[in-house]
Amino acid sequence: MAEPKTTETDADAVAFLTGIANERRRADAGVVAGIMSRVTGEAPRMWGGSIVGFGRYDYTYESGRSGTLCLTGLSPRARALSIYIIPGFAAYGDLMDRLGPHKTGKSCLYITNLDKIDTDVLEELIRRSVADMRQKYGV
Repeated sequence: MAEPKTTETDADAVAFLTGIANERRRADAGVVAGIMSRVTGEAPRMWGGSIVGFGRYDYTYESGRSGTLCLTGLSPRARALSIYIIPGFAAYGDLMDRLGPHKTGKSCLYITNLDKIDTDVLEELIRRSVADMRQKYGV
């Protein structure tokens, strides 16, 4: 069975965040990291080379594959700030409608400009998704 690509590392997450070259992305990542730390009660940890994660949970798929991932996290990509809402977005339509300009993938929220986002709504989205993950996985 293949090893997971995204695993927790001992790299310095704070140094990673403060070292982001793009000024806007660095500022936006700092704001979102603050929200995630407040919501989870956890310090930032690096997951792989470019994801800053908060908290962790263990999973096992029906196939038997298992691993550990962060409850929520972010990655300052060149085109957008990627925010990991692990349960996906199906249960959060009320919040997504009020969030502001964004795009989504399966569990990824892409934000290009945090100034256009309602950060109170973003915080509630992160709070609810983390609570759902903790309930589902007994964290």
